[in-house]
Amino acid sequence: MELGLKDKVAIITGGSKGIGLYTALQLAKEGAKIAIVARNETTLQEAKKFIEQQINTEVLTIAANVTKEEDCKRVIEETVAHFGKLNILINNAGTSSANSFEDVETELWHSDLSLKLFGAIHCSKFALPYLKEQKGGSIVNVTAVLAKTPPASSLPTSVSRSAGLALTKAMSKDLGKYNIRVNTVCIGLIRSRQIEELWQNTMPEKSWEEYSIEAGKTIPLGRIGDTEEAANVITFLVSDAASYVSGTAVNIDGGAGGAL
Repeated sequence: MELGLKDKVAIITGGSKGIGLYTALQLAKEGAKIAIVARNETTLQEAKKFIEQQINTEVLTIAANVTKEEDCKRVIEETVAHFGKLNILINNAGTSSANSFEDVETELWHSDLSLKLFGAIHCSKFALPYLKEQKGGSIVNVTAVLAKTPPASSLPTSVSRSAGLALTKAMSKDLGKYNIRVNTVCIGLIRSRQIEELWQNTMPEKSWEEYSIEAGKTIPLGRIGDTEEAANVITFLVSDAASYVSGTAVNIDGGAGGAL
């Protein structure tokens, strides 16, 4: 299948690790020009080296904090100044923060919403004029399956992620007239550094495959998802192959979620 990503320019926030990193790699393999964004310059350079070791491509790195509106503006402007255009924005920056309601202090509410919700809002706002210049484009907001069915003690993440679902749908309605598609992927249990640390701390005698099956017993597909599997779905959604897909939320959770 031809994805039509050659020479497209993509920004991936939270692009130095995990899903963001592997999405950047997959886009690069499809011929896209990529800019990865993260706070830490060291991890950015490690990510750049990781990608460039696997494919002969140029990786633009931008150290920025997307909780700051001015940094979001700079990310967009530096990317366009370097590559000359912008076609794709993947709002992936975020961390997991799960507590009971009574344990969440006001400062944590503000920091979580600033990162996961307002980071996506501000990056999208500053990207919009450049996407319109290209007569279209694609935005993917990375959220989580718990946004659809928030469990107990999932705050503030479930709230900020649920807001991300609403943002995605509303943006898709407003921006469709510009041929700009907006979708979200709802992430379930996917291999990450945090999960690998849990594996090493609890079942170091098992291989990753054995641990994945053991920890994934409650998941219909019977295992933890691979990072590349999430990256593949995001890559499809921003590609021309998904040219009539907008305003949707795709679960990447092995069937574990309780909502469509």
